[in-house]
Amino acid sequence: MAQDGDLMAGGGEGLKGLLDTQGEAVREWMEAIAGKGFDPAEMAEWSATAAQLQQLWLDFATHQAKAAAEKAGTAANLLDPAQWLVVSQAMLGQMPKGMFEAAGKLAQDQMQLWSGVMQSFAAGATGGKAAEAPEPAALPKSDRRFADPAWREHPAFLLLHQTYLMLADYFRQAVKGMDGLDRPKRQQLEFAVMALTEAMSPDNFLALNPVVLKRTMETRGANLVRGMQHLVNDLKRGQLTHTDPDAFRLGENLAASPGKVVHETPLYQLIQYSPSTEEVLEVPLVIFPPWINRFYILDLTPKKSFIKWAVDQGLTVFVVSWKSADETMAEVVWDDYIRAQIEAIDHVRARLEVPHVHTIGYCVAGTTLAATLAVLHRRGEQDKVKSATFFTAQVDFEKSGDLRNFIDEGQLEMIGQLSPQGYLDGRYLAATFNALRGRDLIWNYVVNNYLLGEDYPAFDLLHWNGDVTNLPSKWHNAYLRDLYRDNKLVVPDALEADGTPIDLTRVATPSFVQAGREDHIAPAESVWRITRHFTGPVEFLLAGSGHIAGVVNPPAAGKYQYWIGDSTAPTLKDFVAGATEHPGSWWPHWLEWLLKQSDTQVPVTGRRAPGGKGDPVIEDAPGRYVKTR
Repeated sequence: MAQDGDLMAGGGEGLKGLLDTQGEAVREWMEAIAGKGFDPAEMAEWSATAAQLQQLWLDFATHQAKAAAEKAGTAANLLDPAQWLVVSQAMLGQMPKGMFEAAGKLAQDQMQLWSGVMQSFAAGATGGKAAEAPEPAALPKSDRRFADPAWREHPAFLLLHQTYLMLADYFRQAVKGMDGLDRPKRQQLEFAVMALTEAMSPDNFLALNPVVLKRTMETRGANLVRGMQHLVNDLKRGQLTHTDPDAFRLGENLAASPGKVVHETPLYQLIQYSPSTEEVLEVPLVIFPPWINRFYILDLTPKKSFIKWAVDQGLTVFVVSWKSADETMAEVVWDDYIRAQIEAIDHVRARLEVPHVHTIGYCVAGTTLAATLAVLHRRGEQDKVKSATFFTAQVDFEKSGDLRNFIDEGQLEMIGQLSPQGYLDGRYLAATFNALRGRDLIWNYVVNNYLLGEDYPAFDLLHWNGDVTNLPSKWHNAYLRDLYRDNKLVVPDALEADGTPIDLTRVATPSFVQAGREDHIAPAESVWRITRHFTGPVEFLLAGSGHIAGVVNPPAAGKYQYWIGDSTAPTLKDFVAGATEHPGSWWPHWLEWLLKQSDTQVPVTGRRAPGGKGDPVIEDAPGRYVKTR
């Protein structure tokens, strides 16, 4: 097992190995620079750069040695969250040994070819005037990673990136053509090849990236110093940084919609938001966000906040803020989350003295909401919920996408080993989701942050994405086994919660189901299947973009589009064929649907405005739980 601070099991296979390789390249450049007779001022700048890089790494090594000594002999030392590419490494383990070795030999042969070409150019072997760089459209292969003209201006880099793209395509096609693989194994192998080829991309390596080389020469290596500081900071915190960590503050410029925490349990806080209209809809709205993330994905900056928008439309909005798991939650299971949803619904009904509520369940909380509705129907209490809305939520996991590549027995066992205190560190889950889009969420930042040394952007969505939560390990393992692997939720009475069998075919609650056309976490085809199991009226809507942007799409932004059509169509393909496309946000269409369920309005009096006279509350929104790390 890799020691604390390594990024992957197995030692120099990860970014540390990449860093060591690039450090050797820097040393070679320094020797070359010294031999070219640069003036003393330039040499002094390069020497200062080298000294800073060395000191940063020595400081980090000292920090890691101290941390390792403190953890020695503890369960926490089994695997440190700083190894935030361990998931990709596990995926590579899915490749047949022969293919992996063949891939390695091909990569070695190509590296020798590239090295030979570059040496010959460096020696002046080409002679004459260099040919004019070809336009991207004239090249056999195109990829936005190599869009900078520097990749075409020199024949060596042109050959380098074109050969890489050719090999990457070769590996993908080779997997598709392999015989004797069942579908799950083929999907795992396809994912493993994707992860491997993305990691091998020449733009990830300092010595092979002409854009980085140019930046390094222009700044006398200052970009490498900044990049090293970024890398060291990330290694210390055990997580890849995507955005400026100091740009956002909860309750100030994120999760800033005014409201009060009106109820609290060891598992969640219930937030009620202050009204902004004189009248509100009589039926309140209770939102259940996923507990694998912080709730404020629905309350980002005011311009993007679904919660603020809903309040401004005259809805009385409640949101559950789940507690990030710790040792006290080691025994928490799915039943506890279902009971929590029912309890939150009952609390809102009693607080506002209303017979029922509207509900929203996002992602895993939507999956749980479906089970909650089945439990309520079995108990004859279905009238507590007037309507249910599902944001990118799955109940049938047969078509659940790339996450299925993380649920074979070996990976489930590994996840159990990562949870010695009864909860899974949220940084592992973040690594999993980053691995699903490694090019965009891992390697893009390796290049920009570590090699080019660029400053982090101030991006609210990426800030939320990195604000991880811990999960109760007992619940997490059961969820992966029972739902993702065994798909038991759609088998009537195969599962139960709080002593009540779950049968989704009993759910007759009017439901609105939203899916993202480009969702890689909850694929649209998987979300669509909820229409096969509920027996009540269902309205299906397909939104442009993916798991997050497909949901968080405020009308004022004027972005993306959505499709509505025949929600009783036999397949998603049939739905799309007959659907009508509409530009912009789908939120107003959802509101129209909600008003059809009940449009009665009442004045804002009493507890409709939380924290008024005679209404004791716990604290201001967004509450303590969302700030607990």
